[in-house]
Amino acid sequence: MVNNVSALGHNGVHDWLLLRASSIIIILYVLYLLVFFIFSPDLTYEIWHGFFAISMTKVFTLLTLLSILVHAWIGLWQVLTDYVKPLAVRLVSQLAIGVVLLVYLLYGTIVVWGV
Repeated sequence: MVNNVSALGHNGVHDWLLLRASSIIIILYVLYLLVFFIFSPDLTYEIWHGFFAISMTKVFTLLTLLSILVHAWIGLWQVLTDYVKPLAVRLVSQLAIGVVLLVYLLYGTIVVWGV
C-alpha cells in the first residue's frame, strides 16, 4: 500500500471526515455570530469588544479558524494532486500553502487572544 505523507488524514475516509467535521464547526460558528447580531440592538465597538473578550468566543473563534485552515489544506491538496503533475512544482506549492496557513493560524491566534 502506498502511504501519502502530505495528506492531512491517513486516507480518503479521514480527509472526508475532517472536511465534514470542519464544515459543521464553521456552520455552528456562523450561527453563533448570527444569534449575536440578532440579539444585539446596536453594534458598537464596546459591545463587539466585549463579545470577543468572552473566553468561549475566543476558543470558538480559534476552533473555527483551525477548521477553516484544515478545510483549506485538504481542498488545496486535492486540487494540487489532481491538476499539478510535476512533482517539484506540487511539493513547492504544498510547502508554500502550508507556510501561509501556519502564518494565518499564528496571526489569528495573536489577534484573537490580544482582545
